[in-house]
Amino acid sequence: MTIVEDHSSTDALTARRFRRMSGMGGHSLPPVDLAGLPPGPKWPVLVQSAGLLRFRHWFHPYLQRKYGDTFTVRLVPGGRPLVFFTKPEHAKEIFAGDPEIFHAGKGNGILGPIMGEHSLLLQDGADHKRARKLLMPAFNGHALREYQSLVTSLAREEIARWESGTEFRSLERMNALTLEVILRVVFGVTDEERLAQLRPRVNATVEVSPAILLGWGYPKLQKYGPWKRTVQNQYALDRLIYAEIRERRTVPDLADRTDVLSRLMLVRGDDGEDALNDMELRDQLVTLLLAGHETTATALSWALYEVGRSPDLLKRTQEAATNGDDDWLDAVLKESMRLHPVIPMVVRTLMKPATIGGIDLPAGATVGPSIIMAHQKSENHPDPNAFQPTRFLKPNGEPQPPAPGTWIPFGGGVRRCIGAGFSLMEGVAVLREVFAAYDVTAVGDDEPKVRNITSVPRRGARIRVTAR
Repeated sequence: MTIVEDHSSTDALTARRFRRMSGMGGHSLPPVDLAGLPPGPKWPVLVQSAGLLRFRHWFHPYLQRKYGDTFTVRLVPGGRPLVFFTKPEHAKEIFAGDPEIFHAGKGNGILGPIMGEHSLLLQDGADHKRARKLLMPAFNGHALREYQSLVTSLAREEIARWESGTEFRSLERMNALTLEVILRVVFGVTDEERLAQLRPRVNATVEVSPAILLGWGYPKLQKYGPWKRTVQNQYALDRLIYAEIRERRTVPDLADRTDVLSRLMLVRGDDGEDALNDMELRDQLVTLLLAGHETTATALSWALYEVGRSPDLLKRTQEAATNGDDDWLDAVLKESMRLHPVIPMVVRTLMKPATIGGIDLPAGATVGPSIIMAHQKSENHPDPNAFQPTRFLKPNGEPQPPAPGTWIPFGGGVRRCIGAGFSLMEGVAVLREVFAAYDVTAVGDDEPKVRNITSVPRRGARIRVTAR
């Protein structure tokens, strides 16, 4: 349906978000004394920030080789320190840290203008605890089982459009598929006209470049060039989302719907009133969109590409897809996430002084394990450059959990990604449908490139599919 309404109230909410959230990654915190912090490069702050965002797959290993298992990077705005830890025991310490001291929300502040102040990723303390409690029922085991049939149906519709013998960028097709999953399973949108309006706005949001993210630290840039276009896209996307929320509240069958948005609308506070208002719903929907769309698509595209490079892996994976061996498919997906991490790090900002790995750190410093190094270290994963799904399986084929702190694509502790189960369920369902229907062959070489906060296959993880 076409949306025709006065957008002034919606635009006011968006304007307020940009005013409140731009630059929050650094200006809202007190200065930090750099004395006593682990060593790090002396380059200009902007160069270090660009290195961390744009050249992360080179930057993390370089710093670890030069400075050891703990090192400090200074970031815009203001040269704030980010202290990296690369040992599993340090990751465990950080994830187990008191959430009143180890704030994840402030560490994720660069995402504030897009996600909003109510985002689960940006909240801390009591606010985060409340939001997570309200969202959890939409991602428990019962809910995931209900979502699975729709995910499987959407996967079948997608691969039915593939022509046998063709080559294509698997990332493009996986992005299209996971976007449909988000819009239909999470947003609950089924109207094709509304879907057509949402898709380009969502894609423009996901494809934000590192330069745009760095620019959020300087709000005046929002009046110019790509920063201005990003803001304008956010206004348009917010109008669509708020319209969907308002219309959903009026449907007579809300209690019978199983999508995430409808479930969240049915959650009630202690007083019996709606627990989440329109702004909170919007922020959580965008968070789920950004956290669960491109990340899952990238993991899937790498999985298709890596399996397609090995006839033996292809045969084993096709057998699993045919025989219902979801444990193997789950291991393939997890190994894809290990070898090709989509997110480079997990961060916490210290609200009080803390000690990690025997190092005393001041309040205001941001700390975090490097996902890249946790997944690359041979001490954690022997022959780390090889694609070996058996790392995640026992000899009898049952799941084998990795050692704590060595596989952390979803973070850890009380801040572990709430959608981790959904992502793995979705990924296994898609791999099952693809490998039951096709032979897959990787085409050419590929390597990671940085898109925004995520890394994706530079050449799109090209594959050739042939009907079985």
